[in-house]
Amino acid sequence: MPPTARPPLPYPYSPAVRAGDPGLPPGFPGGPLHNGGANIGYARPMVNFDGHPGSGRGSQLPTNGNGHPSLPGGKPAYSFHLTAEGKMLPVPFPHDALVGPGIPRHARQINTLSHGEVVCAVTISNPTKYVYTGGKGCVKVWDISQPAAKTPVSQLDCLQKDNYIRSVKLLPDGRTLIVGGEASTISIWDLGGPTPRIKGELPSSAPACYALAISPDSKVCFSCCSDGNIAVWDLHNQTLVRQFQGHTDGASCIDISADGSKLWTGGLDNTVRSWDLREGRQLQQHDFSSQIFSLGYCPSGDWLAVGMENSNVEVLHSTKPDKYQLHLHDSCVLSLKFAACGKWFVSTGKDNLLNAWRTPYGASIFQSKESSSVLSCDISADDKYIVTGSGDKKATVYEVIY
Repeated sequence: MPPTARPPLPYPYSPAVRAGDPGLPPGFPGGPLHNGGANIGYARPMVNFDGHPGSGRGSQLPTNGNGHPSLPGGKPAYSFHLTAEGKMLPVPFPHDALVGPGIPRHARQINTLSHGEVVCAVTISNPTKYVYTGGKGCVKVWDISQPAAKTPVSQLDCLQKDNYIRSVKLLPDGRTLIVGGEASTISIWDLGGPTPRIKGELPSSAPACYALAISPDSKVCFSCCSDGNIAVWDLHNQTLVRQFQGHTDGASCIDISADGSKLWTGGLDNTVRSWDLREGRQLQQHDFSSQIFSLGYCPSGDWLAVGMENSNVEVLHSTKPDKYQLHLHDSCVLSLKFAACGKWFVSTGKDNLLNAWRTPYGASIFQSKESSSVLSCDISADDKYIVTGSGDKKATVYEVIY
C-alpha cells in the first residue's frame, strides 16, 4: 500500500475494507478471519464444555509425569508462571482450583439476540434485565427477562449509520448510556423516559473511540482514543477536563480500579499503562511483544488480565513482578471481563471461543465454542449471566451454572 493511501486510523483498526473479512467489521482488530462453518484445527485440545476432564465435579486437571498440569491426553500445560527472574514454569493448580463458593461449573446458552449486524459491544443492566448490543450505527436494547423475546424493545441510532459502535457503558443507576465508536463524537443517552433520547454529545479531536470506562461515582467518563490519548470527560458539564498522553498508537482498552483511584489502559503500541487519577499522571508501563486488544482489572484488587493480539492472556500482579501466561486461545483475544467476585474472568477471541479462567493462575473453568469470532463480552453484576457479541451478527446470553 503506498504511503499516501494509508487510512487515517492505525492498523488493525483502520476503516479500510479488506477482502475476506466477513466476521469482523472493517478495521476491527484481527484482520481477515474465518466466519464460522469450517471446523478449524486446534493447536491445543479443547477442554470439554464445563472445563473439567471427565464429568466429575471439580475434578483436577490431570498432571503429567513431573507433576505439572496437562490437558487430557497428556498434552502440555497451558498455564505458565513467569518468575521475576524470567523463568517460565508450568503451573501446578491447587486442589481447589475449580471448586468452592463463587466458582462456576459451566455456562449454558439460554438466548440468542439477532442484532442483524456484527456486535462489537455489549453491556448488561444492573439489576439484570436489559442487554445493550452495539453494531453498525445503532444500539439495540433487549429485555432478557422475557426469554421468548426475539425482538429488541428499542433502538438507539448513534454515530453515523455506517460507523461501528465500539463501546457501550451504563452509568451505575442504569438511566444513562454512553456510546463510543468509529466517530469523533461520544453520545450520551437518557434511558429514564418512556423512550431513550440523546441528551448530549462529547466532541473528540480523535477520529474514533475504541473503549470507554465510567468512574465509580458516575462523574467522569474515560475514552480510549485512536490517537493514543485517554480523554477524561466531566459528564455533568459535558466538558473535556484532561487528557492522559503516553500511548504512541491507538489506545484500545481500559479498566478502572474498584476504588476509582487508578486507571489501566492497553494500546496498539504493545504497552499497558496505569494512571493515578488523583494526581493525573502515569504510574507504570508494562511492555509486551504484541499489541494489546483487551484488559480487565480484578475487582478484588492485585491482578490485571490482558488479552493480546498474539493469542496469549497474561495476568499481571499490580505491584509485584511475577505474572501468569495463559495459552488456550488460538488467535487474537478480542475482549476480557472479570466477574464481580474477582475469582474468575472470561476472555473471547477471533478463534470463536469464550474461555472462563480462575484468577490469577488461569485454570480453565469452562469453554464455549461459538459460530464466529467473539468480539465483545460482559458479565452481569450478580455473576449469573454472560453476554457475548459475535461476528455472526448476534449476541448470545449464557446462564452461569454453579
